Amino acid sequence: MATRSTDDAPAPGTPYQSYLDRDAHPPTPGVREHVWQPPEGEAEIPIERYVSREFFELEKHRLWPKVWQMACREEHLPEPGDYTLYEICDHSFILARQDDGSIRAFYNACLHRGRMLRTEPGSTRQFRCPFHGLTWGLDGRMQELPCAWDFPGVDPAALPLPQARVARWGGWVFLNMDEAAPPLEHYLRPLPEHFATWGLAQSYLGVHVAKVIRANWKAVLDAFSEAWHSQDTHPQILPFTGDTNTRYDIWPDNPHVDRMITPFGVPSPLLEGQIGEGDILAAMAALGEGGRRPAGMAAIELPEGVTGRQVAAGKARETAEAMWGCPLPEAPESELLDGILYNVFPNFVPWGGYGPNINYRFRPHGNDHEACVMEVMLLLRHPADQPKPPPAELRWLEADEPWSTATELGGLGAIFDQDNSNLPWVQRGMKATARSRLLLAHVQESRIRHYHGTLMRYLNGA
Repeated sequence: MATRSTDDAPAPGTPYQSYLDRDAHPPTPGVREHVWQPPEGEAEIPIERYVSREFFELEKHRLWPKVWQMACREEHLPEPGDYTLYEICDHSFILARQDDGSIRAFYNACLHRGRMLRTEPGSTRQFRCPFHGLTWGLDGRMQELPCAWDFPGVDPAALPLPQARVARWGGWVFLNMDEAAPPLEHYLRPLPEHFATWGLAQSYLGVHVAKVIRANWKAVLDAFSEAWHSQDTHPQILPFTGDTNTRYDIWPDNPHVDRMITPFGVPSPLLEGQIGEGDILAAMAALGEGGRRPAGMAAIELPEGVTGRQVAAGKARETAEAMWGCPLPEAPESELLDGILYNVFPNFVPWGGYGPNINYRFRPHGNDHEACVMEVMLLLRHPADQPKPPPAELRWLEADEPWSTATELGGLGAIFDQDNSNLPWVQRGMKATARSRLLLAHVQESRIRHYHGTLMRYLNGA
């Protein structure tokens, strides 16, 4: 296991491992494991990667066609014939549930004159082109070639809809355009092992909100790859967020996954000596429910000798047990309360733990290299003996509509509004600066450096 070198400057405050040692219930091995090495990516990143049209075109041709991308949830396709759409830059796909329960991803274009076959999700037994009527079955085989007499030498059986690869994990559906790409289970490791005890089979999409952000997709992803920005962007969370205590994990044998874990229920080291245990709970209550902030914090009397983290974890346990429909007496405090954020390269950020789980996806907004779609998805749980609820409908926010108007996000909306107050100005500032490169911190921004190292391997054809 690679760990941080003693030559590196130590972060202030209590190391995250110490919180794990103090908790009443030990974490699972995947959370306990600390793997860190100096990232391969550069300490200074060329700004052109965020503002250059030419660089964006490289990504279109050398990145997106080669990587596994989270396309939808399985509950979006509950019955045979149900289909949904996934789009990335110029590409569009129809993901359709088959009669045998499998899922296929068809390129969303007629093989005649290129008209898109579908523009909205729905349910069907066939895909008929609205332009000239060429028709394919649910399995992608051609069923009808109108005016077949006018296509001499064309065998309809030889014209199935082209497909991308599809694989599933934890209720998420992924696709990949590259037949030579590694299998998804290899690409995702160690996620399947780490998530094994967190009830993904009982999860469903409970909240889904999206908004176009006027910034390159990587600039927005960067903001969710480190906790450092909390000091100035989210000062209201510092009384219960160990920002500089955050642990960063980079696995040397997998370029597609990294992680950070931020302790909650403890104050930031920046507030050392200024925050009492009761202040921790008061700050959590003031922000409201959302993500890992459980309900009922405001009414708590803090018993003598009990820490704010212990009480917050107890409330998080109650929230999780209500969702799961069963007791969770041995669930570790860290996996009930803390922010466990994985990054699945290039653009999917699932939170670990017992739930509710925040998940982010960041995609270019069509062909605009200076705008992206940011999606926030909350995974909830249902009792194992009850059917899976239908997925939440996607709520689109207008360009000038605050995240906080999406009340289903709870207190998270105000947090995202604070992030959004920076991001368009980050994009603008990168074009205004006299420097040609961005400077990245060694540890706290190591995940950004890590994914840039992976990004450049794809763009360089390695």
